[in-house]
Amino acid sequence: MLSLFEIAAMMLALSALFGWVNHAFIKLPHTIGLLVMALGASIVLLVLEVIFPSLGLTATFQNAIGQIDFNATVMNGMLAFLLFAGALHVDMAFLKSKRLAIGLMATVGVLVSTFIVGTGFYFLAKLVGVPLPYVWALVFGSLISPTDPVAVLSILKTVNMPQRLEAKIAGESLFNDGVGVVIFTIILAVAYGAGGHGGGHIDAAGVAELFFVEAGGGAVLGLVAGWIAYKAMAMIDEHAIEILITLGIVAGTYALAQRLHLSGPIAVVVAGLLIGNKGAEFAMSEKTRTYLFGFWEMIDEILNSVLFLLIGLEILILSSSMNASFAVIVLLSIPLVLGARFISVVIPIKFLGIFETFTKGAIPVLTWGGIRGGISVALALSLPDVPEKALILSATYGVVVFSIIVQGLTMKKVVQKVVDPELL
Repeated sequence: MLSLFEIAAMMLALSALFGWVNHAFIKLPHTIGLLVMALGASIVLLVLEVIFPSLGLTATFQNAIGQIDFNATVMNGMLAFLLFAGALHVDMAFLKSKRLAIGLMATVGVLVSTFIVGTGFYFLAKLVGVPLPYVWALVFGSLISPTDPVAVLSILKTVNMPQRLEAKIAGESLFNDGVGVVIFTIILAVAYGAGGHGGGHIDAAGVAELFFVEAGGGAVLGLVAGWIAYKAMAMIDEHAIEILITLGIVAGTYALAQRLHLSGPIAVVVAGLLIGNKGAEFAMSEKTRTYLFGFWEMIDEILNSVLFLLIGLEILILSSSMNASFAVIVLLSIPLVLGARFISVVIPIKFLGIFETFTKGAIPVLTWGGIRGGISVALALSLPDVPEKALILSATYGVVVFSIIVQGLTMKKVVQKVVDPELL
C-alpha cells in the first residue's frame, strides 16, 4: 500500500519524465503528448502481462493507480484550481457580448445532446444485445455531453482562431460543465431510484430546485467571493499575499459551495472571471499581475500534466471490464457523440443567426472543438456499483481518449480549412 506522498511523487515524476520525452522527441502538444505516452505505457504493460504473466508489473501499477480516487481527485481537488486558472485569462467583456450564444449552448445544447446521445446509446446497446435501461443510457448522455473546460482550454493554447470563436468555445466549456453536473445529478437520482437501488424520488419541482439553486446559487456565491477578494487585493500591494488570497478564495469558495449544495465549478469560474478582469485592471500593480498570472499558469500546467497522465493510466483499471460487445458500443459511441454535438451546436447557432452574424465555419469549429475530458471520466467513476456502470465507464473512456487525441490534434487543421484565413 503506497502512501499519499508516494502516489503524488510517482505522478509528478512520471509527468516530468513523459513531458521531457515528448518535448525532446515526440513534439506533440504537451497535455496530448502526456496522454498518448501514458496510454502507450499502459498498453505495453497489459501486453507484457499477457506474454509474461509472472512479472507482475501490471498488477503493481494497477494497485498503485487503483489507490487514486479519480473522481475525488478531479471533482474535489484539481477542478477548482484548473477552472479558476482558465477563467483568469478569459476576457469578460467579450464573453458578455456573446453571453446569449454561450448561455444557449451551455444549457439547451447540453440538454439536447443528453437526450440524443442517451437515446442513441440505448439503441446501440440493444443492437449488440447488452441490456441497458433507457434512463441509464440518459445517464451516459448527461455525463458525456458537456465539453471539458480543462481539455478545451488546453487545446486552445495550441490553435490560432478568431477571437469570437475562441470566446464561444472557452465560455461554453467554462459554464456547461457546471450545468452538466447538475443535469447528471438529476438523471442519476431518477435512474438510481427507478432501479430500486434506494434512490430518492425526485419530481419536477425537485428538478427545478436542483437546477436553479445549484447553478444560480453557485454564480451568486462566486460573485460574492470574487468581490471580497477584489476588495481585499485593492487595499494592498504585496504579490505574495495577493496570490495567497486567490488560493484561499478558490479552495474556500469550492468547499463552501459543496457544503451548501451549490455548483462549485460555476462559483470558481465566476470568481476567476471577476478577479482576472476587474481585479487585474483595478486591484493589482503590474508586478502583482506578472507574479499572480505566472503563478496560476504554472498551477494550470502542473495539474493539467498530472490529470492527462492519470487519464492515460486509467486504462489499467478499466481493461478488466472490457469485452467484445462493449468494444463495438464504444466505437459506435464516438460518431454518436459527435453527431449529437453537431445538432446541439446547429440549433442555437441557427436560431441566433436570425439576430446576428456568425464567423464563417463556426458550426464545424464549435462541433469539433467540443473536447471531452477528465470531468466525464470522473463522473462515470462516481456512479454507484450497478450492472450498468461497466458499459458506461468503457464508453466514456473511449469517447474521451478519441476526443482529446484525434480532435485535439486535428483542431488546428479544421480551423485552417473552414475559417477565413484573413481572420486568423
